[in-house]
Amino acid sequence: MATERGDVIGEGADDGLFGPTSVTWRVQLEPVLWVAGMRALLLQSLHPQVMRATYQNSALFDPKKAWPRFQRTVGFVGTRTFGSRADVETAAGRVRRLHATLRGTDVDGTRIALDDPENLLWVHNAEIDSYVSVARRAGVVDDAEADAYVAESVRAAEVVGLDPAIVPASRAELADYFARIRPRLRLTDEARRGVGGLLTPQPSAPTGIALTLSSIAAISFSTLPRWARRMYGLPGLPTTDLGVTVALRALYTASTVLPDIPAPPEIARARRLVREARAAG
Repeated sequence: MATERGDVIGEGADDGLFGPTSVTWRVQLEPVLWVAGMRALLLQSLHPQVMRATYQNSALFDPKKAWPRFQRTVGFVGTRTFGSRADVETAAGRVRRLHATLRGTDVDGTRIALDDPENLLWVHNAEIDSYVSVARRAGVVDDAEADAYVAESVRAAEVVGLDPAIVPASRAELADYFARIRPRLRLTDEARRGVGGLLTPQPSAPTGIALTLSSIAAISFSTLPRWARRMYGLPGLPTTDLGVTVALRALYTASTVLPDIPAPPEIARARRLVREARAAG
């Protein structure tokens, strides 16, 4: 059960921030959410200050280091979602300490702090909007469950240093946030370089994975909001939205009849607990 701003009640401490009865566990276990992860990177790239500071500090844009950097990011999201509270705090502490050391310089010479609350909030909201949008359009969740997912995500924002009071706890609050920030967004040269790298198979990644990630990135463009697609110079047409929603639902349906992909122990445990919770509920 979740409170209004995302507190999860009735879960054991070993289940971390969410637990098997949460919408978050159910959503994050779905393979279709890989599309959402790429969508989040594309959306996050449209914030000029965040992108410049990230570009100036991140190994993500070095082809030789991009794959290990991507693996670390995926690992953190997995720990944040499925790890014990102690594991979450350890991982989040590393992230908070890293962010505190990272600074960039804007075009006018202004210093950019990646751990500035406004910048952290942008990264969080772009990630959560991507997950909830893809999950809803694919048919993983309905409207009420989508709102519950956003509410639960407040805890994820808190562990990286955000004040829960400023974090959207519903899809309506997320929409209001994007309406306020849209005038500040645009496609910068740094974003073009970074996104170009996403579409190119990473030389440090295994061949099959590299090609798969590039294909997912290409699909993810079509899942962006119309205004974001236009910033990337792509058509922002309603027909695109309809076609992508149909494709996401087909992808989700196909994934439900396939065997589970081999996963680390914490993911396998989460799958089992979610199935048990759904069978009991």
